[in-house]
This record gives sequence, structure tokens and C-alpha cells, in this order.
Amino acid sequence: MYLSELWKLYEVDKRIQGFSPYTLKAYALQIKMLVGELGDLEIEEITLLELKEYLARQSGRLKPSSLGHRIRFVRSLFRFAYEEGYLTKNPSLKLREPKMDKRIPKFLIEEDVIHLKISCLSHRERALLEFLYSFGCRVGEVQKINIEDLNWENCSAIVNGKGSK
Repeated sequence: MYLSELWKLYEVDKRIQGFSPYTLKAYALQIKMLVGELGDLEIEEITLLELKEYLARQSGRLKPSSLGHRIRFVRSLFRFAYEEGYLTKNPSLKLREPKMDKRIPKFLIEEDVIHLKISCLSHRERALLEFLYSFGCRVGEVQKINIEDLNWENCSAIVNGKGSK
């Protein structure tokens, strides 16, 4: 079985599991880069060394978080192939993610919030800004809110985050 054939099976499996279209789009890009670098090889022919060399070539161009995403995808793809019986051994088993720096969250100081409020051109913009800031929501989460999700009596809202959480 070739990498491109494995991808089709993997994608169908992830669709059935309910993966987000955005996640699948990111995975499609990952497989395109993998096939672009290695070629559309027979999956049984791919070795740990080839995978490490592929990832090493990427490491100079990518942040550790992006490289980690790429490694997780490769491990997931080959774990799927192994568990489904398309591979007799998993070449990605020993791939490790790079160490990540601890990220300090960015936040707005009171002065920044005041400047944002002043720059609002309408009541609607101001309400949206207040909502985003007060609830700590992402723009995409607020975009998905329906009128039924708002509870005017207790000033609350139901917000679905990433992964419908």
C-alpha cells in the first residue's frame, strides 16, 4: 500500500471519528508535504531513519510547536496503519517531539482595553468587544453563538469552544 492510499483510509477513519474539517485540512497539508519529500512510497518500505531525516530537514524551518504537530501527525498516521494491519511494524514508534519553551500567556492591560473601547465605531462593535473580553472567548466561538444560546435573565451565554467543549 502506498502513502497516498493510506491517507485516503486514514482520512475516512478520522471523518467517522468526527474530526473537525479544519483538522483534516491541516492533516491533508501534512500528508502532501510528506509525500512531496519522500515520494509516494510503499508504507512497508518507510523506515524510522527516513522519517527522522524528513523531520530533521523540516526542523530548521519550523518552530518547535509546528515540528511537534508534524511529528504527531506522522505518528498517528503510522499507528493507524499498524493498528489496522497495513503494517507489520510501526516505524514512527520512536519519534519524539522537540522540547517546547514554556509560553507566558499574553493579556491586555487596562489601558489597551480602554483604547479598544474608544476605537469602537458603533454600539454593536462595543458590545462585541465587551462580550469577547468579559467571557474570554475566541472570535470563532462568538461567531457561532445563536440567539437561543443567550440567557438574558442571568446574563450568561452557552459558548461552544474547540472540540465542541
